[in-house]
Amino acid sequence: MATTRIATTNWEGSLLQGAGNVSLDSSGVGKFDVTWASRAEDPNGRTSPEELIAAAHSSCFSMALSHGLAGAGTPPESVQTQASVTFQPGEGITGIVLKVRAKVPGLSAEGFQEAAEGAKANCPVSKALAGVTISLEAELLD
Repeated sequence: MATTRIATTNWEGSLLQGAGNVSLDSSGVGKFDVTWASRAEDPNGRTSPEELIAAAHSSCFSMALSHGLAGAGTPPESVQTQASVTFQPGEGITGIVLKVRAKVPGLSAEGFQEAAEGAKANCPVSKALAGVTISLEAELLD
């Protein structure tokens, strides 16, 4: 069954002097301030499209990896994924780095690397971001 999620941004003013907020409508979990400065300079308590992409990518990747590991008979005890999305004004998003650390009993480092690469390739958010270089750093914890 397909699902649709909704977010709404209200913006006032020009790009450089204006400001807005993003509401996560489907879940109702919050409204977050956004400005050009929070995107291109320091966040100062506000978010950016890139941070929202990083949140989506890290959670999607963690779910895909957990699913793949469980399907292979080695369910993880824990998975922690950090996504770093780089934005360059004038160029756009120039790269994404996924850093994953996981505890997976009974799995070799090679097996974990293979599972992580598979999750990177098959995570729906990775697929949606196919036009961007996505790097992966995977660490299997004891």
